[in-house]
This record gives sequence, C-alpha cells and structure tokens, in this order.
Amino acid sequence: MYTNIKKGLYILHNNEIYKIIDFLHVKPGRGYAFVRTKLKNIITGHILENNFSAKHKIKKEKIESDSYCYLYRYGNLFHFMNTKSYDQIQIEKKLMKNIEFLKEGMKFTIFFHVKNKNNKIFLFIKIPPTVILKVKYTESVKKGDTINNASKIAVLETENKLLVPLFIDSGEYIKINTDSKSYIERVRK
Repeated sequence: MYTNIKKGLYILHNNEIYKIIDFLHVKPGRGYAFVRTKLKNIITGHILENNFSAKHKIKKEKIESDSYCYLYRYGNLFHFMNTKSYDQIQIEKKLMKNIEFLKEGMKFTIFFHVKNKNNKIFLFIKIPPTVILKVKYTESVKKGDTINNASKIAVLETENKLLVPLFIDSGEYIKINTDSKSYIERVRK
C-alpha cells in the first residue's frame, strides 16, 4: 500500500535504488487515488518524478552508511577503514568515481545496500563537494607569458594534473570543486 511512503525512504524502482525526496497524496474527483513522488537515484543523482497507484506495492530497501578513512591504494584496490569499528574494506577502482581526489587520511561516507544481516553490497562513496590539496609542482611563469595564457598545469599531491591560475606556486594549497574538477581558490595554511 502507498500509505507507507515517506521522505527519506529508499525503494527499489525499475531495478534501481531511489530515495524518496518528496511526495504528495492525490485524490482526484474521478479515478483512483495515487501518490505523486519525486525520486532521486542514489547512484547517478538523477531526479525522477513518478506516480504510484494506491494498489502499487513498494519494495523498501535498507541502505546503511558509515564514516571511513582512506588508507592506501594497492593495484586496483582502494583500502578504507571504518572510523568506529576499525574494520577494513577494499573497493575496486572500477566501482569508484572521482578517485583523483583521494588522499591518504581523508574521511568519506560510504553507502552500502544491505541485503541481509551478513550481506552488504558497496554502492558509492560520497566525495565532499570541495577538497583542499597541495600543489606538488607547477612551472614558474616568466614575464610576457601571461599575454596568451591565463592558466597553467599543476601536479597535485595525488599525482593528478589540474589547471590553475598563473599566480599559484609549488607548495601552495588549493581548494578544488570535485564535481567540475576545477580550481576554486588558494588556501592559506
């Protein structure tokens, strides 16, 4: 029955897991009552509007999240430690996004789909919207080079490259937008 629909509930819809972010019970003058919902795909973030009839059975899903600390990478496996229980897990590279911003010691929230008491399936890591990383190396700019170029390439402490403004030097810290993978500002430490 649709009466158990509420905000924050995780459901299985079209073989994907969605979070109900909004709903409205609708009882039209004619026809059957239904629930208009706004669903968010927890993997892709895509928003979907869907109507469920009063007779529709909704399959609830159990999602758990915990705080983990990134330890190290060995080959294609990334190792994380639960900050409460100290249990360690490994996650394959192919299952992760935005790995270029992972730095040893950083804390993340990791989400799991709980099938039963002994079976948890990794879903995704919630990367913060911004991270602060150190510029390991960037070329110095000579006078006259600034006419055509407004940015240069910097190698970060995670060994990845990023376009930064010309005034950024090696050893400085910068704030990075993890969604657009772009420079935001210089950070004084």
